[in-house]
Amino acid sequence: MSAGYLITLGDDLKRGLATFPVELAQRHARFIESRQQDDGGFGGRVEALDGTPLAADEATSDLYYAAFAVRSLVALGQLAPQVAQRAGNWMGQAWSPRLNVIDLVSWLYLSVVLQIEQGIETVSVQAANSSVSSEDVLEAVHRLEELRRPDGGYAKSMEGVSSSTYHSFLAALAYELVGQSPPEIARLMSFVKSRQRDDGGFVEIGPMKRSGTNPTAAAVALLKMYGEITPALKSDVAGYLSDVKASDGGYLANSRIPFPDGLSTFTALVTCRTLDIESPSPWRRVGAFMKSIEVPTGGFLAAGWDREADVEYTFYGLGIRALIGLEAKAAS
Repeated sequence: MSAGYLITLGDDLKRGLATFPVELAQRHARFIESRQQDDGGFGGRVEALDGTPLAADEATSDLYYAAFAVRSLVALGQLAPQVAQRAGNWMGQAWSPRLNVIDLVSWLYLSVVLQIEQGIETVSVQAANSSVSSEDVLEAVHRLEELRRPDGGYAKSMEGVSSSTYHSFLAALAYELVGQSPPEIARLMSFVKSRQRDDGGFVEIGPMKRSGTNPTAAAVALLKMYGEITPALKSDVAGYLSDVKASDGGYLANSRIPFPDGLSTFTALVTCRTLDIESPSPWRRVGAFMKSIEVPTGGFLAAGWDREADVEYTFYGLGIRALIGLEAKAAS
C-alpha cells in the first residue's frame, strides 16, 4: 500500500510537534492510551456531546476512533510498541469486506501507518498467511464504485441519491492508500468544482447554498491531489475562510454558527497551509482558541461548551498545535 495525503499530513504534524514539551506530549498520550479497549481497539466518548451517558455498546472499539488515536500518538512520537501491537491484532477482528467508506479509510490508514511505524503487517500477499489478504483489500476499495453517482462523485451510502463532497474525498483517499487512483478523475474533478458557491467555499451536498468549512477543506484537498489548484480558487477560498474566522482565532463550521470548534479550526488551517494563504493572517490568535479547548489533564474538547475530551478532537487539538508550530518555524 501507498502513503499519500494522510501519511504526508501526519509527517507534517509530527514535525510541528517536534518541540512540544515531553511532559505535555506524554500527558496527552496517556489520555489517548486510556481509550484503548481490552480488544486492542479504541473507543470514543463516554458521554454524548450533550452530556448524556452513552450505552455500553456505543463506547466499544471503533475504527474511526482507532485511526484518530494512532494518528495522534504518531504525531506526538508516543506510539508505544505494545499499544501498536494490540491495535494491529484487533484489526483482523475489525475487518469486513463491506466496511463503509469512513471505516475503510480508517482501516487502510491504520494498516499503512502500523507497518511504517512498527513493522506490523496487517495485510498479507497470500490469504493463507492472514485473515485479510491484499486481494480482499483491493476488492473492498473497488467496491466503492457502487457509490459512484452520475455527477461523478461518491454518495455516503447505497441509499444516497446525491454525491457527498466529504465522502468523495474519502473514496479518493481509499484508492490512494492502496496505490491507485479513482476511475475517471476528470468526472470527479468536475463534480468537486460544481460544489463551489458564490461565497468562495464549497458545500457538502448539491442543494446547499451556504458553504461549510469542512467540505471546503475536503474539496481543496481533492483538487490539490489531482493538480487542480488555481490562483482564482486560492483567492475565493481565502475570502471564504476570512468570513468564518472567529474573534478568538478559531474557525466556524459555517458563517451562521456562533462559535468556533476544533474540527473546523483544524481543517481551515490545513486548507490555509495547502493553499499558502497568508493574508488576512489565518494564524492570528489561533493559540488563544487552542488553549480554550485543551484539557489540563490530557486531551482536547470539541469546543468551549464541550464537557468531555475524546480521541477525535484530541487529534484536532494536537493538529492545531502542530500547524502553529510549523508556521512559527517558517517565520523564524
